[in-house]
Formats: sequence, C-alpha cells, structure tokens
Amino acid sequence: MTQEKKKNGIPAFAGIVILVALVVGWLLYNYVLGNGGNFEGGNHDNKPLPNNYLAIMYKGGVIVPFLIAILLVVLTFAIERFFTISMAKGKGSVEPFVRRVKEMVSAGNLDGAIAECDKQKGSVANVIRSGLVKYEQVEKDNVMDKEAKIAAIQKSLEEATSLELPMLSKNLFIMSTCASISTLVGLLGTVLGMIKAFAALAQAGAPDAIALANGISEALINTFLGILAAALGIVFYNVFTNLIDTLTYGMDEAGFSIVQTYSASHK
Repeated sequence: MTQEKKKNGIPAFAGIVILVALVVGWLLYNYVLGNGGNFEGGNHDNKPLPNNYLAIMYKGGVIVPFLIAILLVVLTFAIERFFTISMAKGKGSVEPFVRRVKEMVSAGNLDGAIAECDKQKGSVANVIRSGLVKYEQVEKDNVMDKEAKIAAIQKSLEEATSLELPMLSKNLFIMSTCASISTLVGLLGTVLGMIKAFAALAQAGAPDAIALANGISEALINTFLGILAAALGIVFYNVFTNLIDTLTYGMDEAGFSIVQTYSASHK
C-alpha cells in the first residue's frame, strides 16, 4: 500500500467511525435509555422510576445522543491508537532495542544491526533500518565524498521518519477536537434543559420545587456527559502524544548515532 493510499484512507475511516457513533448514540438513546421499563407506567413521557439513571439521562434531551456519539468516538480512536502505537513500537521495548543497535553500529556490525531491526519490526525499526541500509550503500560508493555520504544517510533517515510519523499521529486531531467541543455541546444541552424546565415551571402557575429540581438534574446530565468525554479525550490525547514523542526520540537518537559513527570512522 502506498503512502498516498494510506492518506486517502484516513478521512474515509474517520467518517465511518463518526457516522457509526452517531447511529449507535441515537439507538442507545431511544431504545436503551428511553426504554419504557425505565419510566413510570412504562412510557418514556412519564417521570423516571426512582434512582433510574438511564431514564434521567434520557430526559436530558436531544443533545444526549450527540454526547454519547462523541464519547464513543473518543473511545474508538483511543483503542485504535493504542494498537497502532503498540505495533509501531515493535516486538520488544524500544529503549533496549535502540541501545543494542547503537552498540552494534559502533562495533561495525551493520549486518547484525539490520538483523536486529528485522527482528524488532515496527516504525522505529523501519527508520533505523533505512539508515543502516543507506550506510552500507555509501560504504561501497567510491565516487561520493564523506560529506555527501553523511548527507545521504541523514536524508534516508529523514525520509523514513517522515513516512512513519504521520501514521503514528493519525486521528489524534479528531480526539483533540472531541475533547474541545464535548464540554460546549454538553453546556448547550444544559442550557436547553434549563430553558425547558423554567418554561414548564412558568406555565404551571405555582412554584413546584420537586419539578424544578428534576428538570435541573436532567439538564445537568448533558454537562456530565460533556465533561466526561472531554476528560477522557484530553487524557488519551496526552498519553498517546507522550508515547509518540518517546518513539520519535528513539528514532532520532539511533539516527544520530548512525551518522556520528560513520563520521567518526571516516576521518
């Protein structure tokens, strides 16, 4: 699969996930939260049964399915990024792998370092292997001078890194966006619920503290779901960003070691 095809597949996959999340959110809202068994008289138009939080969530209004969809999108991409980044790390821990490769390169054992990359696999190993292969190629080139050979090795490492990094950070912007908008969407639902609650209270003509309290609690469900989705989105985004930074550091460290080793051995 070419890099262009991978890039073209990103919006399609993200769009499918978002569409499915909206459908699932709507189904959960109507057939799980809005199930008649959660309400008095078996009708979702009536009051929720005592301590039935599913019914209370249903009473949160039409914004609730959108908040459920946002939460599902965050969880889906968190799972997807977890498996993708785990595969990018390869079969073992990155730090010991990078250390072994550096030792082999320093000892002049390029074949052993390449074999180590083939055994490790993953994005970090792919980048380092690209630099090592170029290292072997320039070693056999009698036309290029030292500076040109070093530049060729660096270019090979940079090109390999530029191909791997987009796949590591793919879809993180969606998670970040969900974390940013979920609180606002939740507040919108809360405001709509408060307007509805006070409007119903005004039409009743007499103060009803119980009805007002129920209306406010139902409205605040939107805020709860919005904050929950935002908190999870921020936590997952920061965790995956930190993991990607660790992988990138491993690539840069090994690449620098390869270049320095070549430079030191060809004075």
